[in-house]
Amino acid sequence: MAPTDYTYPSVYFAYLFFFLSFALAVYFCFRSRKDGYWGEKGEDAKYQVFEDDDIHRRTP
Repeated sequence: MAPTDYTYPSVYFAYLFFFLSFALAVYFCFRSRKDGYWGEKGEDAKYQVFEDDDIHRRTP
């Protein structure tokens, strides 16, 4: 391997980046499942936000 060959470090960095991205995606997927976003009431927060917006618009 030549001293100016940066192929291996860049490949290792790319694989490390892909692994970290995948690991974070899996972590947040399981975290969102634990917090209840996958259940039958998972979209209640969305409707609550819309209702809060409507209330603020009605008040002068």
